[in-house]
Formats: sequence, structure tokens, C-alpha cells
Amino acid sequence: MKLAVSANGPGLDAQFNERFGRCSWFVFSDNETGEVASFPNPASNSSGGAGTQASQFIVGQGVHAVISGRIGPNAYRALKSAGIDMYCASGNLVSEVLGKYAAGLLEPISEPDGYGGGGGRRHRRGSGL
Repeated sequence: MKLAVSANGPGLDAQFNERFGRCSWFVFSDNETGEVASFPNPASNSSGGAGTQASQFIVGQGVHAVISGRIGPNAYRALKSAGIDMYCASGNLVSEVLGKYAAGLLEPISEPDGYGGGGGRRHRRGSGL
């Protein structure tokens, strides 16, 4: 199964990043073959729609599951409609997060994080934003 982990850099020793659409890198790991590859997130500096763009990139890579911390509504819908499982993680390194996945310690993401959209700006009710 091919997994994608949101990260701050390439490789298994990279720092895990809880932000899906705005992470700097995705580390891909195939838990059947042991193959690992890293790619910069093409949506990380997008002015808007980063989650959707990152989702399209992930879908194009043939990923079966995503491990991140926060997945916004648009990214959630895009990944869900593509049949990609999502797991919530925390940890320091990508290797630690993958270890937690292998041990069955990660919780599935069953709904989107409320924070998403707006090019990274938080929308507050009544704040004028």
C-alpha cells in the first residue's frame, strides 16, 4: 500500500508536518516494497486552494492513504471521493509516524478539519475577515 506523509523535508528523517495542503514535502512510502520517495508539495505556496491542489497531486501519485494532522474540507472531499484513506498523526519524524501507522496506532480521519480555505487565512464569524 502506498502512503503519503506530510513533511517539512524529504526522507524518513524529515520533520512531520501536520498541515496537509501547506506542507513543504510529501514523503511516499510503499509498505509492501519498502520503497520511499519524496516530492515537494506543488501547492505549498499557492495563493488559494492549496488543499485541493495537494489532493490532486496525491491522487496522481496513486496513493492509497494519507497521513497528516489537519485536512481541510475541500481536500477532505477530494481525497474521500478518490477513495483515499486519511489518518491523523502527530510526531517528530516521518519515520515515527510511519511506525505508528504500521502498529495500528493512528486514528482514521472521519471528518474535515474546520480550518481550511481562504489561502491560509482563518475565517472568524463577526471579525470582518
